[in-house]
Amino acid sequence: MTGRARMKRLAGMGVSEGVAIGRAVVAAKRDVEVFRIPIPEEGIDREIVRFRSACEETKRGIQRTRSNVGKLFGQELAAIFDAHQLLLADRTYIDDIERRIQRDRINVEWAVHESTVALAKRFAKIDDEYLRERGQDLEDVSRQLLRTLQGIAHHEISEVHGEVILVADDLVPSEAIRLGRANVVGFVVESGGRTSHTSIIARSLGIPTVSGVVGVTGMVTDEDPIVVDGGRGVVVLHPTEQVLEEYRSERSAADRRARRPSVERSDRPALTRDGVELELMANIDLPEELSQYERSGARGIGLYRSEFLYMETDPHLPTEEDHHRIYRRLIDAAHPFPANIRTYDLGGRKLAREMMETSEENPVLGLRGIRLTLARPQIFRVQLRALLRAGAGRQPWIMAPLVSRVEEVRRLRATLDEVAAELDREGVERAATYRLGIMIEVPAAALIADMLAREVDFFAIGTNDLIQYALAVDRNNREVADLYQPLHPAILRMLRSVVEGGRAAGIPVSLCGEMAADEKYLALLLGLGLRRLSVHPRSVPVLRRLAAEVDVTKIEAIAGECCELPSAQEVEERLRHRRPRQPARESQ
Repeated sequence: MTGRARMKRLAGMGVSEGVAIGRAVVAAKRDVEVFRIPIPEEGIDREIVRFRSACEETKRGIQRTRSNVGKLFGQELAAIFDAHQLLLADRTYIDDIERRIQRDRINVEWAVHESTVALAKRFAKIDDEYLRERGQDLEDVSRQLLRTLQGIAHHEISEVHGEVILVADDLVPSEAIRLGRANVVGFVVESGGRTSHTSIIARSLGIPTVSGVVGVTGMVTDEDPIVVDGGRGVVVLHPTEQVLEEYRSERSAADRRARRPSVERSDRPALTRDGVELELMANIDLPEELSQYERSGARGIGLYRSEFLYMETDPHLPTEEDHHRIYRRLIDAAHPFPANIRTYDLGGRKLAREMMETSEENPVLGLRGIRLTLARPQIFRVQLRALLRAGAGRQPWIMAPLVSRVEEVRRLRATLDEVAAELDREGVERAATYRLGIMIEVPAAALIADMLAREVDFFAIGTNDLIQYALAVDRNNREVADLYQPLHPAILRMLRSVVEGGRAAGIPVSLCGEMAADEKYLALLLGLGLRRLSVHPRSVPVLRRLAAEVDVTKIEAIAGECCELPSAQEVEERLRHRRPRQPARESQ
């Protein structure tokens, strides 16, 4: 390659293992991802027609908004939107976009983005405050124009040939699902962490991903050769031929291992060294994982995050048939074991535009989880109907997220009873009985676990949110990442308390957060009394093997000591110096 740029290694956080090699496509975030798509010369005129059509449609939309604001709040406030209409008629702005389409042979979305950025920089340098603030009008118009363009047969990243590495400042889960099923083979993201939903989706799809690579979108240009090493958390820009060959060899070896028939599968429960039974279940997020589930030997599905179905159909809500189809498939795949289907956990930072109706200053502590679904019963009932229908002839396990009060459980039961009666009146076949459980992921729920246990049939502990809420730490914020401590004594005490509350009421308690899949926590979780873990299917054989090396009677005493230690560091030190584990025997 002539004039090849110098190789550069960037460090981030590996959130989905594997090696991806490809060409970069940089995504700019403007409410929606904007991609740079090459346009053939014969398609340029069509692209300009698309642009002009979008301008006219956007102007009509702004006029409708102006009219509505005028009726509600008066003409003085409505006049603000005149500036937006003028911008869409401004020849400087319009001509610059069309010039970029023709000169660079690019799609209109990217041309709008580039022109807006260039003009916004010029506005930012103006001394006059009033004129400088007009740059915000420009960005508003750009967002509206891009949203309009999305509805006019827009170009997709799948049109870029070859293996693509998407480099983005942020990536919403719905885009991760869509792009991960196209020709994107790797993600590099500036924001996010291991427990973000985008990271979970990347692992579900087997897409190597590195997050937390600050400033990467400014270092990479489209078509740059790039390697994503999700295991080590490394991104290599402009790799040399030697480095490429090393990574190709590593990727080939991993592919051979993946194709090798598994000898780990066992339908029997996992047993510890001293004969304690451990039920290993599987977390399922996307249909693609069901084949892995069937090979894993997991005893049921411990968590299906139904909001991922919403993300798959975004921007449309799933229909009752969409819900029914996937729930029945999950219940049948898990039989004779349970399939725990969690109702919508939307809100917070997850997509929920069709449900929210209003914006929130602090959405993570706002209308989300069970609060949102109970507040929007017209949407929630569609899901409950499908759950009861899908359980016909079986017994569905229904799980509610973010519960913090007994009243929420009672309202959910009452709603389920209403939906069941509604189906009966319609003559629709449904489940005769169901099991109702809740996620324990709010400290309030952990503290009243004994009371909640009398209202439900099972618990599932979601450590991702429980740790975040208990320690007041944003799990995806790099500035406080070191404060996200699963071994904090407060977390250990809450886990122990929830297990004891469930045991006293005679209901099963599982743990389905990322903590369950971390090998170094397995012995401690067993020592705290947990006997059911739900993890990604590929982690099931690993945990089965490790469980056989744990002596629960001995680790229980150590777990009790850990709950009395004052810091996570001391807990970690105590676990490190427990009696050394015997090395695993090589398969014979």
